Amino acid sequence: MIRATKIVATIGPASSSPEILSRMIKAGVNVVRLNFSHGKAQDHIDRAEMIRKVAAECGREIAIMADLQGPKIRIGKFEQGKIFLENGSKFILDADCEMGNQAQVGLDYKELPRDLRPADVLLLNDGLIVLVVDRIIGSAIHTTVRIGGELSNNKGINRLGGGLSAPALTAKDMDDIKTAMSFQADYIAVSFPKSATDMIMARQLANIAGEGVRHRPQMIAKIERAEAIPVLQEILDASDGIMVARGDLAVEVGNAAVPALQKRMIKMARASNKLAITATQMMESMIVNAVPTRAEVSDVANAVLDGTDAVMTSAETAAGKYPVETVEIMAAVCQEAEKSDAVKLDADFLNATFTRIDQSIAYGALFTAYHLRVKAIAALTESGSTALWMSRHNIDIPIFAITPILATQRKAALYRNVSTFELAHSTDREAVLKGAQDLLLAKGVVQKGDMIVLTWGEPMGQVGGTNALKIMKIGEY
Repeated sequence: MIRATKIVATIGPASSSPEILSRMIKAGVNVVRLNFSHGKAQDHIDRAEMIRKVAAECGREIAIMADLQGPKIRIGKFEQGKIFLENGSKFILDADCEMGNQAQVGLDYKELPRDLRPADVLLLNDGLIVLVVDRIIGSAIHTTVRIGGELSNNKGINRLGGGLSAPALTAKDMDDIKTAMSFQADYIAVSFPKSATDMIMARQLANIAGEGVRHRPQMIAKIERAEAIPVLQEILDASDGIMVARGDLAVEVGNAAVPALQKRMIKMARASNKLAITATQMMESMIVNAVPTRAEVSDVANAVLDGTDAVMTSAETAAGKYPVETVEIMAAVCQEAEKSDAVKLDADFLNATFTRIDQSIAYGALFTAYHLRVKAIAALTESGSTALWMSRHNIDIPIFAITPILATQRKAALYRNVSTFELAHSTDREAVLKGAQDLLLAKGVVQKGDMIVLTWGEPMGQVGGTNALKIMKIGEY
């Protein structure tokens, strides 16, 4: 069974050896995430080179996602490394404080005092510590501890309900985009975007940085700010996909609001022909345990049933004890969930309007394949758009994107229910159709006598020109 839902795996100290990465790819990793919140530029360049080499040895085309750090708003450091805050005690966050103690701590984000008002609620360390703002005097934010606990160096700060003015793209992010383009990252994930403008700016910077090698990455908006929710459609329109980044989002909007938001975001992404990745704490217990909790298994399965393109690991594979096992179990859960997912393709096309020939061909291929119960759908594609449009609809027939373009193969590695194969470029229609048939036979995904639906564009070789559909029996050529 071909798994439809893709797996994005973060690599780090636990998974940076070629041996472990090779096992992870064979276990089911489709996209490797490089977290630019950690490490230096050269570290990421070296890892990207290793990823390409190991993927080639495994016979796979794996996409690389560069995940920008963004404006992570943090406290400074303590003299003793950490303190313990008691409920009801007073504590000061001071932008001018250089070294913290039991009474106060500094701020990496010096503008925070300007963003706050009395009675605002601050959540530190992913919401484990809660402070209520009493007053602001100059650079100092005076607070009362509502929920205390241990507080250590450089923990993050969120304001309940959002509203912090930090820009989505920092100077570091701009440098990191250049680094990502030096190894031609397939996807750039932008942290904390508040508007479509943030995504447009990031895309422009990436396109400029990749101009020398004629590479344009796909842009993923990480939805983790409360302000992003009311303008989600605008952000989607300016992006190629979104990541449901449930960690910081939950801190800002509250844990209870996240499950419904997840379903809404995935549904909106699919309706807009965009990608969706579900992330954060999916297999969190496997950082230290060899098996996940039942709740984590249900979480992954529900994301699959929501229609997500991919589920993502973070610390589980970057720093955990069981990176390979995490991928194996996640892949198995995805497959089981997909088996139970009812296909209602016809309902997707009710009241749908098609304004483009290539999009109409894509939907026609889905409809035909579904009702004729063919073995596979094969899209001969340059850009990958036809395969993307097909993948926005739930169908239990595998879709194969056959392309001569390496960047398209890697990009489509994230598309739900799409597998990619390389076929040499040619303008000879009959040679290409026979080549596609022979390739599917060689890969073992079809047998002689099987029926498939094939789409392509004429004249052959043009981008964005899919205009032909054929129902073909394997062995005709």
